[in-house]
Amino acid sequence: MLKQHLIDPEICIRCNTCEATCGIGAITHDANNYVVDAAICNGCMDCVAPCPTGAIDNWFMVDAPFSLDDQFSWSDLPPRPPENADALDDEATALLAEAHARAGGRAVAPASAAKPRINLFNRDAPAIATVAGNFRITTADAESDVRHIILDFGAVAFPVLEGQSIGILPPGTDAAGHPHAMRLYSVASARDGERPNTNNLALTVKRVRETGPDGSVIAGVASNYLCDLPRGATVRVTGPFGATFLMPDDPDADIVMICTGTGAAPFRGFTERRRRLASGAAPRGRLHLFFGARTPQELPYFGPLQKVPATVLTQELVYSRLPGRTREYVQDRMRQRAADLAGLLRRPTTHIFICGLRGLEDGVEQAMTDIGRQYAIDWQSLRQSMLAEGRYHAETY
Repeated sequence: MLKQHLIDPEICIRCNTCEATCGIGAITHDANNYVVDAAICNGCMDCVAPCPTGAIDNWFMVDAPFSLDDQFSWSDLPPRPPENADALDDEATALLAEAHARAGGRAVAPASAAKPRINLFNRDAPAIATVAGNFRITTADAESDVRHIILDFGAVAFPVLEGQSIGILPPGTDAAGHPHAMRLYSVASARDGERPNTNNLALTVKRVRETGPDGSVIAGVASNYLCDLPRGATVRVTGPFGATFLMPDDPDADIVMICTGTGAAPFRGFTERRRRLASGAAPRGRLHLFFGARTPQELPYFGPLQKVPATVLTQELVYSRLPGRTREYVQDRMRQRAADLAGLLRRPTTHIFICGLRGLEDGVEQAMTDIGRQYAIDWQSLRQSMLAEGRYHAETY
């Protein structure tokens, strides 16, 4: 199969930047469209970053390339084959497929979600970001060291949407002498930047240290690399990745966000987006957060969460290791809020997003089944319908 580079005529503004940038004459145009000649294009990516709309960033796996006449006739791109639905980067595709594997079928983006730009940068041609901040967001005495890391892309366009991920390329090689594998991290900031209208983004990273069978400490390569980066350090970044786990832009959408630990990262982006929109014409839908951690000290963003207006976000912060208290998990709190959740499940504008450790999904599934049984809702059937409509998403690892 051929990986063919195509330009989306629906969002292309015909500015000629791509044709002027292409040094081999692969891009041309007529009175209707800008197009890419598959016989000439070498996939160098030089035209991608300068494009102001992202129309240039489309790649299809095809048995036979679309002709120039085909492309000149389009008013929008043809339907994307299922195997093309996410980024074409093999490493990222495998990681995302594993994260989405237990959702119950192929995920679909919310109908109202903005159009994502994917695979702008790869391992051979990564974006270089600068660390603008690295802050510990769990208390100093907490066992979990979780960091809020801000990456600045300077003059290089790196557009992301809430719910997308980026790839981090740690330096060095593994025991076999191969470059370290890429690691995916969810973006923890809104689409217009960690600070509005800045070309940066945030990550939520937990330092991974595990004890091996012999008592030795095994440190996660990428997490420790990121957590130890000082301000001013540079990082090689690939992506963005992800075309389905996206925030709906529908102002009527109620969004139920269920997470543990650093699974909160995409939902911080969702919350920031809604919070900023609420300063203008306030969205009519609300965000509903079920967030689990062992203690408040180990709950990322505990302090900032207290400042989010209740008109934007309802919060259920659940702790499993409070001294003198019975252990409580996210699914237990969901059962306590069964009436509210049942009401949300009956709305056609409700979206459900799950992000966290793999075991979370099993607990949520059982809680939803119990709530459905209590309120005469066929959860299994509803989940499949929501999945097909782009209203149910699970990303676990």
